[in-house]
Amino acid sequence: MREYSSEVIDKAKGVKALIFDVDGVLTDGKIIYTNSGDEIKAFNVKDGQIIKHLKEAGIVVGAITGRSSELVKRRCEELKLDFYYQGIHDKPKIFEQVCEQYGLQKNQVAYIGDDIIDLGILTQCGLAIAPRDAMSYVIEQVDLISEKSGGEGVVREVGDLILLGRGLLMGIVQSYLR
Repeated sequence: MREYSSEVIDKAKGVKALIFDVDGVLTDGKIIYTNSGDEIKAFNVKDGQIIKHLKEAGIVVGAITGRSSELVKRRCEELKLDFYYQGIHDKPKIFEQVCEQYGLQKNQVAYIGDDIIDLGILTQCGLAIAPRDAMSYVIEQVDLISEKSGGEGVVREVGDLILLGRGLLMGIVQSYLR
């Protein structure tokens, strides 16, 4: 398992919500169109597995994405996210609304983003994370650079970190060994 700085672990301990972008975080950022006009995206199943455990630990989990897609709606509903917003160009405004709705302080939120549209949240939240293939000016603003690229399990890595910070991860792992 990856080792984290004490500063990152301390920030993870205080996280009460995990919010993430979709394209470039849950996916690799590629959009494939078929000749018939269908859109194709690939999601990593490892990301979905940890969301259940985060929610059981009382962590609010949601997505804010700039694009709108029926595939994203389907995936977010399948993951049983607490909320998801699509077609959002003013992400900080939605971030403020989510904090108010769930009674969160900004420093209680972990956010994963990879591009310029995410900077407004990444610079306000308590634990800012970027996939390793995020834009360089995004990477310069975050607390943690994931070992994973977008679509390769970034949400899983951060979910594990949050549960580790709260002292819950190893108990969850042990429950699967019984």
